[in-house]
Amino acid sequence: MRSSVEIYDMTTRECEVVWQTVDLVEAPNWSRDGEFLVVNGDGLLYALPLDEDDPELEPIDTGFAVRLNNDHGISPDGASIAFSDHTLFGKSCIYLLGDGDDEPRQVTKNMPSYWHGWSPDGAELAYCGERNGTFDIYTISTKGGVERRLTSGEGHNDGPDYSPDGQWIYFNSSRTGTMQIFRMRTDGTELEQLTSDGHSDWFPHPSPDGRKVLFLSYDVDVAGHPRDKQVRLRLMDADGGNVETLFEFFGGQGSINVPNWAPDGTAFAFVRYFPVDDD
Repeated sequence: MRSSVEIYDMTTRECEVVWQTVDLVEAPNWSRDGEFLVVNGDGLLYALPLDEDDPELEPIDTGFAVRLNNDHGISPDGASIAFSDHTLFGKSCIYLLGDGDDEPRQVTKNMPSYWHGWSPDGAELAYCGERNGTFDIYTISTKGGVERRLTSGEGHNDGPDYSPDGQWIYFNSSRTGTMQIFRMRTDGTELEQLTSDGHSDWFPHPSPDGRKVLFLSYDVDVAGHPRDKQVRLRLMDADGGNVETLFEFFGGQGSINVPNWAPDGTAFAFVRYFPVDDD
């Protein structure tokens, strides 16, 4: 076994295995109707039904885009999906694919760009972009155009996701020396550091009611966000208070890179990994 797609129930505080495979799959999103998860594997996207006893992956047609990474997510109205792909340019570019579209529509001109969040009104995307060796947080209209830079190169800035009221963008940054969780207004003002407790913290995802933020924590000596590490999923209040560890597991890169809460906020999805067998 290599990948285990699981759901954590916020009421029972228990994990349920949805589907397992010997292949590598990553980054589950929850559909807006709650009926399936979206995951990526081998450069493609798949739907994983949640209403079947023995579900199988169902391919999602992404047209020419066949070299996707694990940055993808469904729009607030459920009609479109954003994803990052490097088929055409050799660098990660953000695309949108909606109902009735024959091919993905390019959104970002500057590359590499790695999608991470939809604004609640569906009008903007938040993402991490590398420009001249510097990783910063950007937003852009879903129609494309000029990107807006929200951070200014203090450390590595990554993993932006919007609060459900559209007032904040949560993200992780190494500007203090260790990767920690921050938030700022959607125009880049009122920056606040939310974690500072001896872990390396990544990929904050606010809950649908805006009260909590889920994030992934590595040991402080782990550089970047690699796969196949002992990690923990932690939960805190929206303002950074009351941090708690939900559970530890073998995971990392691909476990919760993208928004992963159930629409009603009662659960979230993640991927657990198993060590690679070298034999």
